Amino acid sequence: MKIISVFNNKGGVGKSTLTFHVGHTLAELGYKVLLLDLDPQCNLTICAMREETLHTIWEEEDDYIEDFEPAFKRNPDIVNSPRSAHFILKPTEDGLSELADIPPPYRLDSNIDIIPGRLSLHKYENKIAERWSGIYQGDNLAIRTVTNIRRVCQQYATEKGYDFVLIDTSPSLGTLNKVIMSTVDGFFIPAQPDMFSLYGIRNIGSALQLWQKEFTSIYTLISGDKRARFPKNFVQFLGYTIYNSKKYTKKGENGNEYDLAQAHFQYVNRIPKTVLTYIQESNRVHLTPQLASNPIGRKAIIHTHNTYPAMAQALKCPMWKVPEEYVELQRTDSDYLDLLKENGFSYNVGNNGNLREIGEKYKIFTKDLLTRIKALSAK
Repeated sequence: MKIISVFNNKGGVGKSTLTFHVGHTLAELGYKVLLLDLDPQCNLTICAMREETLHTIWEEEDDYIEDFEPAFKRNPDIVNSPRSAHFILKPTEDGLSELADIPPPYRLDSNIDIIPGRLSLHKYENKIAERWSGIYQGDNLAIRTVTNIRRVCQQYATEKGYDFVLIDTSPSLGTLNKVIMSTVDGFFIPAQPDMFSLYGIRNIGSALQLWQKEFTSIYTLISGDKRARFPKNFVQFLGYTIYNSKKYTKKGENGNEYDLAQAHFQYVNRIPKTVLTYIQESNRVHLTPQLASNPIGRKAIIHTHNTYPAMAQALKCPMWKVPEEYVELQRTDSDYLDLLKENGFSYNVGNNGNLREIGEKYKIFTKDLLTRIKALSAK
């Protein structure tokens, strides 16, 4: 099992949309996937679940997030239904023993489940910061708090048989993301063809250097048993992709290799040098310089999908499944479909060919990503 994070220091790049669709593509390729939403904004969860379902989960948890122990004594059976990421992390936040029985994840489709996010996750980040200094002294609760996300991923993978856990993160370089990024196996970056993405990659590279020094110092101070709770190797860069960029081709002219406007292409041309300069070799030991320089899947998914992601989010499915999900809703839940239409949703069967093509492009991207992930085990 591999734990993979999707990360960018800049918001609004389509990170959650990409995570959702890559997860579904992996599932369709036969892998068992768990999505874990650790972005307090919960965008991945919004892509995946209806609002009323999420509201029920959160409302049932409110007392537990306020004070876990007495609430759990009153009703330990709450773990028999899907729970949020913060609920699962909460016992460690409160200094209690971890849950003996993990709640079932929320089923999205064949081979793919999700642990939804929760807006209150910032409380867990605060607790990490509060206990951080104790890690250097080998304090057991401090180490549990820092390694708990990885432990949860491993426990779900062991009990449910997942091949991959995909973690969605916020664009912050704060304490929570330091812990996530330092305890997963690999990460990749969705970027837009602009100046902000270049600086985002630089910031990520600089942060990784600092975080790796901190964790290396920690490893020298704690026992072997406690060291085993951390990954064997520090997180590895899997690559980047240009995402959600506008396609540009001008009749009678030879376009560039990514079919982008020249103003955007100039930034894309600068990304490989930025990657090789700021993402250190120790964080990409399994990638050749050429592989690290090329976007994952080349130009397979770099262009904007226009309104298709919004359609998919409304129907809670990947873009290529919009046609069949629309037909299914007509048959089983016309009231919900009417509600969507009242709020501006529209669907045209003439888009079916484009939607199927998007699914094929995601397979190209995901197969290249799989090649890079599998190389992690070879190092």
